[in-house]
Amino acid sequence: MSGQEGGSEAAAAAPGRSFASRALGSGAWSMANFGLGQIMRLGSNLILTRILSPDDFGLMALVTSFLIGLTMFSDMGFGPSIMQSKRGDEPDFLDTIWTLKIIRGFMIFGAAMVMAWPLALFYDAPLFGWVFPAAACSMIVGGFLPTRIDTAARHLQLGRLTVIELGNQLIGILLTIAAALVLQSVWALVWGNVLGALVQLLMFRLFLPGHRNRLRMEPEARAEVMKFGKWIFFSTICGFLLFQGDRIILGRVLTLNQLGIYNIGLFLATVPAMLGSSIAGRLFIPMYRQHPPAESAENTRILARTRAGLTALLLAVAVILAWAGPPLVELLYDPRYAAAGGILVAIACIQMLQVIPLSYESAALAAGDSRGFFVVQSTRAAIYSALVAGGAVLYGLPGLLIGQALAQVLCYPATVWLARRHGCWDPRHDLVAATLAIVAAATALNGHRDAVLAAMIP
Repeated sequence: MSGQEGGSEAAAAAPGRSFASRALGSGAWSMANFGLGQIMRLGSNLILTRILSPDDFGLMALVTSFLIGLTMFSDMGFGPSIMQSKRGDEPDFLDTIWTLKIIRGFMIFGAAMVMAWPLALFYDAPLFGWVFPAAACSMIVGGFLPTRIDTAARHLQLGRLTVIELGNQLIGILLTIAAALVLQSVWALVWGNVLGALVQLLMFRLFLPGHRNRLRMEPEARAEVMKFGKWIFFSTICGFLLFQGDRIILGRVLTLNQLGIYNIGLFLATVPAMLGSSIAGRLFIPMYRQHPPAESAENTRILARTRAGLTALLLAVAVILAWAGPPLVELLYDPRYAAAGGILVAIACIQMLQVIPLSYESAALAAGDSRGFFVVQSTRAAIYSALVAGGAVLYGLPGLLIGQALAQVLCYPATVWLARRHGCWDPRHDLVAATLAIVAAATALNGHRDAVLAAMIP
């Protein structure tokens, strides 16, 4: 099959089913992908915490945060570019993006090599200097992932993609567990991650149909990607502060052991936001692109119903986690991780506010308004960084969590500005959801007051 044929088939296949049918199917596949993936991650986590120490998880949490940071600092919005561009099915456009991704992978690895030892000295963690560049090898591999992954998401064809992703995750987990049994150290997490990336590349190349990428650099395609992506680049720098800033700050405030325990609580508590981002990224961008809310009242109703359903699901998950926190951690983990229960309750309560406006950002990306997206992200990052860093410096972990909660409230007006700009703000939805979230959070915090207070004392 030629590259042109692969792209044409993907484009032609999409109209074969109604948009509503594809949207419903994509939402179901996204939920299945996330749900089964989280079950596998939890199973892996339970096994690995019995083989490795909290210090190993603390060090790997720090390494992972900086790898994600380098990835986000170099993000030019390649996936959203494919999903929203009129040229998103053209081989020249796809090959240019693939070539840029490869270059970016090598750049991330080079940056990790340069940063490794200064960061090891800053955090007083000598092993970081060796682990960080080794883990960054997975970034080189990731640069070669084919663009057909984003093409499948563009056309809401997520069935086979989901099956392959879950297979990749399972193999990666098994490799990591095997490495842990042999190495009994943080190196098991490192090499499991790198080998998992290699398996992922192989599986996508062999089993996901679509355009076969070749090295190519078309000036017009590069210019379009750079025009759209320059604001995504700045937005993802802000996103790093929003989604990884807590661990970067706590790396200086807590010991690696305490950071490892915090990361266990965070892993469980952030399920609602991660599920919401997974669904919104693959479902709402195509929905907003094909049915802009400002175009008709019917589009607005469709999107409002979808948004309400997503919010109800995410709030229900957050409430369950907040109430189940301490007994869940006690059931799943050994006594070394007991403090993670109170941390789980606190972060799950914060998540109740965070998930409410989650889908609004997709409207900007679907419309190609990466600049508007950047304005919101930069505003949120400034507010979040100031409150979280200030709270952590003054009061440690409790101050950091209080700063996170206040940031969700103070960042809301910026999100409203973006939503109104694209005609998708739904104040009734937000008010009802916020009221339910505040009541549920207050009830959970009061019910688990002793566990939360115990977790706040190092």
